Amino acid sequence: MRSLRGPGAVLLDEVAADPQRRLLVGVTGPAGTGKSVLLGELAGVYRAAGFETRQAPAPDVPGGDAAYTAVLVDDAHDLDDVTVGRLRELAEKGESHLVVAHRPWPRSRALRALLATLDLHRPPVALGPMGREDVAIVAAHRRGQPVPGTVVDALTRLTAGMPWLVHRVVATWPRDGVQVAPAGVLAQLGRELEHLDDRLRKLLLDLAVGFDLAGDTPPPALEQDPDGVEDLVAHGEAAGLLTASGAIVPLVGEALVVATPAHRVRARQRALLAAVDAAGRPLDDVARQLARTGLADPRVAAALTSQADAALARDPAAARALYTQAVAAGADVGALAARRAQAAALSGDLDEAGRMVDDLLTRPDPPDLGRAVDVAAEVWSRRGMLARSAQVYRWLGAARAGASAPLAVVALLGAGDREGAEEMLGASPAAAPPTVLASVPALMSEGLGETLDGSATAAMASLVRASDMLTASGCAIPLPIGPAELAALAALHVGELSVAESVIEGALAGGQGSAATRPGLLLLRAWTAMLRDRPDRAQAAVGEAAGAGNALAPREELFLRALEVGLARRTDDAPALVQAWGRARETILHFPVDLFTLLPLGELLIAAARLRDAPRVEGHVAEAWALLSRLGDPPLWAVPLHWAHVHAAILAERPADLGPHAAALVRAAGKSHYAAVLAAAGRAWVSVLAGNVDVAVVENAARGLASVGLTWDGSRLAGHAAARTEERKDMARLLARARDLHPGTTPGLPQEAALAAGRPLADDSGLSPREREIAGLVLAGKTYREIGDTIYISPRTVEHHVARIRRRLGAASRSELLARLRIALGEEWGA
Repeated sequence: MRSLRGPGAVLLDEVAADPQRRLLVGVTGPAGTGKSVLLGELAGVYRAAGFETRQAPAPDVPGGDAAYTAVLVDDAHDLDDVTVGRLRELAEKGESHLVVAHRPWPRSRALRALLATLDLHRPPVALGPMGREDVAIVAAHRRGQPVPGTVVDALTRLTAGMPWLVHRVVATWPRDGVQVAPAGVLAQLGRELEHLDDRLRKLLLDLAVGFDLAGDTPPPALEQDPDGVEDLVAHGEAAGLLTASGAIVPLVGEALVVATPAHRVRARQRALLAAVDAAGRPLDDVARQLARTGLADPRVAAALTSQADAALARDPAAARALYTQAVAAGADVGALAARRAQAAALSGDLDEAGRMVDDLLTRPDPPDLGRAVDVAAEVWSRRGMLARSAQVYRWLGAARAGASAPLAVVALLGAGDREGAEEMLGASPAAAPPTVLASVPALMSEGLGETLDGSATAAMASLVRASDMLTASGCAIPLPIGPAELAALAALHVGELSVAESVIEGALAGGQGSAATRPGLLLLRAWTAMLRDRPDRAQAAVGEAAGAGNALAPREELFLRALEVGLARRTDDAPALVQAWGRARETILHFPVDLFTLLPLGELLIAAARLRDAPRVEGHVAEAWALLSRLGDPPLWAVPLHWAHVHAAILAERPADLGPHAAALVRAAGKSHYAAVLAAAGRAWVSVLAGNVDVAVVENAARGLASVGLTWDGSRLAGHAAARTEERKDMARLLARARDLHPGTTPGLPQEAALAAGRPLADDSGLSPREREIAGLVLAGKTYREIGDTIYISPRTVEHHVARIRRRLGAASRSELLARLRIALGEEWGA
């Protein structure tokens, strides 16, 4: 890497391009900005060009007969007047090149005259701090790899871009991205600062603790000796310890505080506090700076608490750090506990938030009780235990709920406690300020109530407005579930995929809530895309959610596992389905059912039926129906679960199990267009399974499913009907409908129907798609009967397929067959 950048590099390029052209120039800059490095590079260029080169802090000035000498002078500010005069004479009368490097201070009269002479030939080259881009380049070169932007920002801030500090810190900074000054650098720098002029050191210490040369709290020395302070500031800038604005370089300030006895530091800090009070100024940044040095003072604690309160709803991570500093500065731990827990929860640290509210709620008279309960409810909900959120609100009680009552209603209804929710609704509401943010819980409570007894349209309107209000506020508050998530769930439960998509995209674009809630929104984006039969978009959203930085909350993990199962099922990827189910079946053990997890439960119910593992979810399904019963069996929430049961009965080939759910869909059809569509599809499925394929009925049902966004379901119905019709023209017609709804591979078709559809029969492994599916199930340990039940063919047909696979792969034994299958299926089975 080239060691010079900026103006120094420009000068070097000029000289390299034409070394014969006489150069007279001054080079100025604070200590450590690269003046000596530039002189060394110039000396190399001149020597290579054949010049006699003189390079030293105080070179012998050549005589008049040395016409082609290059004279490079460093630290000219330290030269005596006689030597400086001889250099000026050389510039005016000689023919040598002359480059004079110096600090901005001090400047004698003789040096100013020399520099004026040089300036007549060429403007001076001013070296200074590095910009962020140059810091990144230097750091990457020293590390041998690009450095994260956060590290570059921290390095630039600490060093103020001073090259001498940048190089020193980069050389010792750990590779793990720690963004604080290394202790060794601070200690070494502190020892070096001990040799400073005592008056300058005192001024720097005042600036380090927070006095400001340009503000309302100037260092005491400025008032005592303004003229003397000007020289001290100039000295500090020239030494690379102060920036051009007169601020101390942060790393220098930290080192000075560390190296100074604590009693002296505390004395200056208390003097600063007194000066701020006298000036009538808020502490603001001064409070944070004082807290970082460990000063405990009630004024500092109060200022940090105020700043944290202001940041809590908009930047919970920043608020969390400020509350921590406030506690260290002496703030009341108990009084801040609920706010600190809220900041932790909204930052994604559910464990820390849970510990704080648990400790707070066990106290006899906990402060900030409503906030603490709201935080506890969010923590339990995101952990997938909404029943515990409801329990916390029951403990709070309607009499104490106040402004938390609408959120209590959301949690209680979500847990199936309609009676408790009605009690909360009957409580006298606390007077809430008429703000945009205050309207969010009320709209959520109102909308969720509408989903039970009212109009789905009215429910979605309230919930979408709640989502819009929270996004518009730019704030994050503790919630059992976000309004965008709740609105999207309601829309998905009635087949309004466009509404779900719109509200989720609006929330993501507007940064609704905190960063910790973004993965949940992304997973609902993925769910909507999965139902729309857009697996690529769904997979992308899943990947973004999983890679968002923080570990997924347990509730989000449940949706993730159900998405993996659903995507594998819809793409007919049997090995992936088996693997996804293995992960999901463990995950569901951790979660009781609530109203907001019915969608993933329905997906897992279908997968369990396909893989003949239904007992794994029977308990959860029973809980779901009990919960819905307690809520009055609201069609909006019950219809998708009924449809999942229809799918499960189809896969299990148990028409008797299908009947009650198909009947429930018919009963709900009068109130719900979505239910009517699903009821028609259910009737069509019953006929198809009975061997009675009415092409027009199947087509209408398939189109109806597509009209509510269920294109894959519609294609699957048409495909299965095609496989069961005896008329070839009907098969072709239904296959055409299946392809229209689901372009590409038509899901669920037996081999004969796939042939009629013109589907490719083999891939690079030599196995047809049907054979690959059977191979995956063989590797999963399924028997011929289990495989036949899964894909609707007889065990004897499975046996024929396996024999053909064995012949194609040249396997002589079962163990050899399994080994070759793993190779043939490649990444699907870890080969």
